[in-house]
Amino acid sequence: MRPYTLRQLETFLAVAQETSVSRAAERLHVTQPAVSMQLRQLEQALGSPLLEPSGRGIALTGAGTELREYAQRVVFQLTELDNVMAERRGASRGRIELAIVTTAKYFVPMLLVRFRKKFPKIEIGLRVHNREAILQLLARNEVDLIMMGRVPDEIECIAAPFATNPLGIVSAADHPLSRRRNIDLRALKDQQFVVREIGSGTRLAMERVFAKHRIKPRIIMEIPSNETIKQAVMAGMGLSFLSLRTARQEIAAGHLVLLDIKGLPLIRHWYITRLKTKRVSPAAAEFERFLLEEGGALVDAWS
Repeated sequence: MRPYTLRQLETFLAVAQETSVSRAAERLHVTQPAVSMQLRQLEQALGSPLLEPSGRGIALTGAGTELREYAQRVVFQLTELDNVMAERRGASRGRIELAIVTTAKYFVPMLLVRFRKKFPKIEIGLRVHNREAILQLLARNEVDLIMMGRVPDEIECIAAPFATNPLGIVSAADHPLSRRRNIDLRALKDQQFVVREIGSGTRLAMERVFAKHRIKPRIIMEIPSNETIKQAVMAGMGLSFLSLRTARQEIAAGHLVLLDIKGLPLIRHWYITRLKTKRVSPAAAEFERFLLEEGGALVDAWS
């Protein structure tokens, strides 16, 4: 009998992915001491340290890096086994590991509530990260489905659009441009911008819009948080290019203004995406079907 357990491997993988015992404990819905105990027992069983301090977080040792590769394969194979057995049962139950980009968090909880009213026996594990981290999860086959605004070119996957994703430029309510109409994008070349970090889907869309018009925006700050960006814009720090799904309440309340710019808003789409080689569980298939049939109307009504 092996001296370690599947639970210990799953706990280790959660810590390795989150690079934090506290965040792993939150994700696993257990206490931090419980996570630490599982890690200690696993290290004792394997006879080698797996983690080490790194700045404010933790990093994998050489043994930990090697273990992660094997542990991921083990968990993947067991997940595939669960999916096969679920298909044989033909029941609307199971678990979905879903990952979404941060911008989608404004409407995804609503979708999950609606879905679970229809399928209360299906559990959903939700992870929220920026685009770069989401792509890593997809490439490592650590999730069943991901939700994002731009389909990756570098990974073979299957993606289907289920809702629109309008993007535009917002300002504070008292900004001089807020009262102008039919603004040419080139009029913004001297304006200050507060934007998302490099690599985010919103940042990529903004860069493409400005590059098309041969404009280099004056970026004064990069912030990896839509909430902080909105507060900065409302405080008068500058303009921002955002998914309008994230700013519905502030625009409706008059705290932010969607500038009337030629060619904007840019209408993109939200996609539900999975690896091309991924075996789709019945639960994940139900969620995909739900999004494609009802997701667009629900998102439009919500945001």
